[in-house]
Amino acid sequence: MDLTSHDATGPSRRTLLGGAAAAALAATAVQWTPLGRIPAASAASTLAAPPSFPAGITLYQQTFQNWSEEVTVDGLWTCAPATPQDVVTLANWAHAQGWRLRPLGGAYSWSPVVVDPATPAADTLLVDCTQHLTAVTVHPASGTTPASVTAQPGVTMDTFLGTLKTAGYGLTGFPVLGAATLGGVLATGGRGTGVPATGETRLPGHTYGSVGNLVVSLTAVVWDTASSAYVLRTFQRTDPQIQALITHVGRAFITEATLRVGADQRVRCQSWFNVSAANLFAPSASAGSQSLASYVNGSGRVVCIWFPNTASPWLRVITPTPSQPWTSRAVTGPYNFTFNDIVAKNISDLLAEIIAGDAAATPTFTAAQMSGVGAGLIATGTWDIWGWSSDVLLYVRPTTLRITSTCWNVVTSGANVQRAVSEFYAEYTAKLAAYAAQGRYPMNGPLEIRVTGLDDPADCQVAGALGAQLSTLRPRPDHPEWDTAVWFDMTTIPVTPYDHQFTGEMEAFIRGNMGGYGQVHAEWSKEWANTAAGAWTDDAVITGAIPDSYRAGQAAGDGWDAAVATLKALDPAGVFSSAFLDRVLR
Repeated sequence: MDLTSHDATGPSRRTLLGGAAAAALAATAVQWTPLGRIPAASAASTLAAPPSFPAGITLYQQTFQNWSEEVTVDGLWTCAPATPQDVVTLANWAHAQGWRLRPLGGAYSWSPVVVDPATPAADTLLVDCTQHLTAVTVHPASGTTPASVTAQPGVTMDTFLGTLKTAGYGLTGFPVLGAATLGGVLATGGRGTGVPATGETRLPGHTYGSVGNLVVSLTAVVWDTASSAYVLRTFQRTDPQIQALITHVGRAFITEATLRVGADQRVRCQSWFNVSAANLFAPSASAGSQSLASYVNGSGRVVCIWFPNTASPWLRVITPTPSQPWTSRAVTGPYNFTFNDIVAKNISDLLAEIIAGDAAATPTFTAAQMSGVGAGLIATGTWDIWGWSSDVLLYVRPTTLRITSTCWNVVTSGANVQRAVSEFYAEYTAKLAAYAAQGRYPMNGPLEIRVTGLDDPADCQVAGALGAQLSTLRPRPDHPEWDTAVWFDMTTIPVTPYDHQFTGEMEAFIRGNMGGYGQVHAEWSKEWANTAAGAWTDDAVITGAIPDSYRAGQAAGDGWDAAVATLKALDPAGVFSSAFLDRVLR
């Protein structure tokens, strides 16, 4: 197994970044050929076939690679179950054979929650949900019964949201990468952007928290003690065990989920690139009408993308707007920022220079990226667009420039939003300057800041609904005034020197500084626990800070330890675990 990037489609961003990774890891790079699928019966198979594998389930070898291409595992056995019952069959087979099953969706994450580079190919089977477990059915509102949607884990968010849109329903917030699957979004606590603007009332069937906060029921493959076998079991939102399953971090296998939904909304997205970072991130005492908190209060939904070493960020202000403003351009489909999928020659040339060792080109590179945003908004006429929620909010394709991401949030009060972004910006820029003084430029991607609400179980409209114990948006009962989460997403090109050291230092700052007025969480789908040695290498954070962040302020028996105990009780043999998850969810 190796950590190099591969691409079977020809020159592209993947090739560019893959080349960077290969250059950085040339000493250990080993090409696995071929890159495509190898049927189990093929002479090209590089591993012994899984013993006594169940008949009728498609089996093949295939490389796994995550979004940033930093986690690549060659030649894992992979299968494609056709039905939920097939997953039950696989679980009982794996239990008998001592194998582990890893649910596979779109692999659009940065963390090794699916597999990690040390995954043993000899006893690990990927279970691809994207080929057959993709059904989605909308249940329209009827009488006193509100609308809902039932879907299987392999459905992409593109299809999921598109189906809802056609039926007249939508979500307030969701991850912006439509190729991600619903199963992955739920497993890692996927969320979007948005809090109630001043005077705004939440619509029935919507939430400002995570997508999983809308779960009404889940069906999972779990161990049944009475029959000594794995079975399908449906958990309602009032079942205490569902609290560990809504956000399970890859430690369970969900075959179906029913979520509450509400009427779709028309929203307007205005992009600004002339609001200075100094004004946007000003200290609370001097913050004015161009502060981030001011935009959040006015519209509720704000995305700030700031490229290091530039004066102004790409600021997107999204406002619920029932009727089309005369200055807005109506859009009827997603991915309207087409320039986001294009790496101009001058930018790719600069990236090549950075990868080749000229780190000092980084400020020019980030400035070129921001200039490309401004020019792209004008050229495509997308500085002011209006349409249904998914058409406006989905904007990242799998072809977008691959970056690696470290993301933490702070659950705090709405009154602390400006304080949090100001303090973070001051530390981030000071640290960038200190690194630059040493000729080091660890961050060449944008800093993205979003503000969301928290999970409120009542949003799913189920009486007595319980919350997700491992959700990064779980409220603190002892701090009811903490009603908002501020997200800090730090990105850079993979293999950039000193990036993990830098993000590790920023993680420590967030926990140490903002922990005084909020609860700090790492985002499950991103990188975290960074040290100079890499992501997920800070054992003190993995065994202390992260578990403690889900214990603090929660009722006895209703925090981290309860969630881990439930996941182990539902899968005592660890069929749905991995060495990485054994380390994290110990």
